[in-house]
Amino acid sequence: MTAKKLARGVAVAGVGMSKFGVFPDKSSRDLFVEAYQELRSTVEKGLPPKDIEAFYLGNFSADQFEKQGHLAPIVASWIGLSPVASARMEDACASGSVALRQGILAIASGQYDVLLVGGLEKMTDLPTAAVTDALASAADTMFEIPAGFTFPGFYAAMATAYMEKYQADPDAFLRVGIKNHENGALNEKAQFNQTIKDVMAGKKAKAEQKGLPVPTWESEMDFMRDPKANPMIAWPLRLFDCSPVSDGAAAVLLVSEDLVSKYTDHPIYIAGSGQASDGALAERESLSEVPSAAKAAAQAYAMAGISAADIDFAEVHDCFTIAEIMASEDLGFFPRGEGWKAAMEGKTSRLGEHPINTSGGLKAKGHPVGASGVAQVVEVWKQLNGVAGARQLPGELRYALTHNVCGTGRTTVRHNCAKQDRNET
Repeated sequence: MTAKKLARGVAVAGVGMSKFGVFPDKSSRDLFVEAYQELRSTVEKGLPPKDIEAFYLGNFSADQFEKQGHLAPIVASWIGLSPVASARMEDACASGSVALRQGILAIASGQYDVLLVGGLEKMTDLPTAAVTDALASAADTMFEIPAGFTFPGFYAAMATAYMEKYQADPDAFLRVGIKNHENGALNEKAQFNQTIKDVMAGKKAKAEQKGLPVPTWESEMDFMRDPKANPMIAWPLRLFDCSPVSDGAAAVLLVSEDLVSKYTDHPIYIAGSGQASDGALAERESLSEVPSAAKAAAQAYAMAGISAADIDFAEVHDCFTIAEIMASEDLGFFPRGEGWKAAMEGKTSRLGEHPINTSGGLKAKGHPVGASGVAQVVEVWKQLNGVAGARQLPGELRYALTHNVCGTGRTTVRHNCAKQDRNET
């Protein structure tokens, strides 16, 4: 593969995100204001709004979730950016990363010097059945949906194929959920700020308070295997294998490398970017991997001039726990069929050899689909700048990656981010 480079360097000068969760009293605009205000507070030398030349917003389907189309200029006006050029990017769950990638390319081309990228989704105003229908529109509505698939079913099919091919233990999926809840408990913005042990303790206390039999779980795995506490959704995936329905927003400020010192002395740089697509599950030779992820990874690694071995930590798309395991292989951290073993052995834990989803991932942090890809960059910026608080990774960090998938991998976007001096990029 020919290594393509950005025409000029692109830096991230500030980041922000709202709390992720369920907010019946807030609109999507309110959530984005929270993200934008936090972003401005992280730009250490200040950000005059007049400096922002364009606004790209990742959003999957405000049309269905909120009955609101044409969202980008509406949000731009809400935060005082009119009349800057504003555009909404839609690529299902990868919408945020696609908006980010287009922003990177716009700055690298010289069209803009300062650009705001946002990600936004307000999903919880609809009942669960309506949310399921909205999300199903990201699949093939001509063939896949009429066959009876929903996204838990898609990923259950991928999980069973993976288990069959590699003799994987489904306990590995549960281990991913436990790990990501441990990380989410350290993230004040996460939808689930509880470890599985915390969840167990709460359920025991509630049972005792109501005079009901107190559960006798002795370990997290006892809880995770309990069909009443953690019911099966689509075998082998249980409730705690699935990311939640979420509201939330995230924002990132992109600046050309020659101007970034005007805004901050602590930028991170976009070292590589890649994007690829694929067909439906029925068109793939194997269900146990996501080809578009491997292709996007190869592009991003080549652009950055690095390999998987150089990555210090990663934020990956764990819409379901099997997705994180497959991603760990698609991205080159582990050989094919070894990702589940790595999860079982704790190699992807916060203090493991390949930390994945220190934010809690989509599983615990939450998955407001249009915001997820941008929120991954928020975590990377915090970790590389040493401001991630209780979940801060030890040691000197240099390279990180984000991995954001649409549906079953029909679109995958990858970004490598680096903490380094401008003249090194």
